[in-house]
Amino acid sequence: MTLPHFTATDGSRIAYRDEGNGKPLLCLAGLTRAGTDFDFVAPHLASVRLIRMDYRGRGGSEWTGAATYTVEREARDALELLDHLGIGRAAILGTSRGGLIGMALAAVAKDRLTGLCLNDIGPVIAREGLEKIKDYVGRNPAAKTMDDLVARLPRNMPGFDNIPAERWHAFAERLYAETAEGLHNRYDPELRASFLKAFEGPPADLWPLFDACADLPLALIRGANSDLLSRETAAEMCRRRPDMIFADVPDRAHVPFLDEPEALAALEVWLEKL
Repeated sequence: MTLPHFTATDGSRIAYRDEGNGKPLLCLAGLTRAGTDFDFVAPHLASVRLIRMDYRGRGGSEWTGAATYTVEREARDALELLDHLGIGRAAILGTSRGGLIGMALAAVAKDRLTGLCLNDIGPVIAREGLEKIKDYVGRNPAAKTMDDLVARLPRNMPGFDNIPAERWHAFAERLYAETAEGLHNRYDPELRASFLKAFEGPPADLWPLFDACADLPLALIRGANSDLLSRETAAEMCRRRPDMIFADVPDRAHVPFLDEPEALAALEVWLEKL
């Protein structure tokens, strides 16, 4: 499938999807993922204008090098995509990395947002979860075929329970390409260098970014078995924003697929508040 592109201010070509009518909803995926990350929830979002951006270096977007794979640059790309589409304000559904971008935009461009839904991310990122990401980011899977990988996923992704094989297969196809040489990530391997630079730096205080979401309709969807967003952090987020819509999705770790009943119920209430 050939995706439309726009040209960012630094000359990079960024791919996106723009489907449907209604309230603009910009979906921002996790660190190594692309707009296809929202394929499972998309059929349940028929009432909105669903916009999905492939970050630079991922999916159908141009590979632009490790130095450009930052939250700040990707947040700028998100605003430039809205400008390209002639959209003044949009809600953001942000999974993991996408939620960090959403909070950053709430701090620097709040007038462009109508709401923010965070999928398994918050102002404190648990080191345990980051260590797991460090182990795999930028490295192709050991499995040589898609079927082999699908057989391994239930063991490799603890905390995800009651997942049918068909879902594991659909999930894997969105992350990896099967070639004669084995499975390959669908993103620039230089993403690893960018991640390690941030990982090895001092932890940032992200609570001011969360607090910058004041007055925005806010939702948090958490995987009940998440190793990246702790129960304690989620509880503090709820304390600071008692009006925040919150769902704890059972049988899911980092991150929920978003088509679980609990996630869909939270999304429905949040969308009504926009």
